[in-house]
Amino acid sequence: MLDDKTVLVTGGTGSFGRKFVEVVLSRFRPRRLIIFSRDELKQFEMQQIFSRQEYPCLRYFIGDMRDKDRLYRAFHGVDYVIHAAALKQVPAAEYNPFEAVQTNIIGTQNVIDAAIDCGIERVIALSTDKAVSPVNLYGATKGRVLPIVACSPESPRRWFQRTTCGVAIKAAVRNEIL
Repeated sequence: MLDDKTVLVTGGTGSFGRKFVEVVLSRFRPRRLIIFSRDELKQFEMQQIFSRQEYPCLRYFIGDMRDKDRLYRAFHGVDYVIHAAALKQVPAAEYNPFEAVQTNIIGTQNVIDAAIDCGIERVIALSTDKAVSPVNLYGATKGRVLPIVACSPESPRRWFQRTTCGVAIKAAVRNEIL
């Protein structure tokens, strides 16, 4: 399923991204697996575990999903996007509300716009149970993602999927991620 495909993971150096990369590299032969994140230290640390010498399909791409131009550059030639980037720490989101909105809502809108314009085959976005009945800003911002996508007339019906981390990892292990 992911063999000979180009996959990009936003937030690729986070806990989900690292596990997803591990599963993909152990079970598939992607053409390219792009780890997109804004944290150069985490990218450096991840390169110590998953080196380009051992895994020539890997690309480490520094960027922020709030920067639409950088997303367009990163999405060039990509088949699938796994959107895991978010401002996830509840206390940080509460203390920095505008950053949470910029990252979790505007950043996700940028991912969607770039994916549509770049002809991405499928986008899978991670969500959280906190988005169901939000009692904090993190849950509220994550809960706004699906209506943004649902209202986009350009996105094909099954093009965008939302799931949780555990479900996504289990699906990847079972070769059902996409």
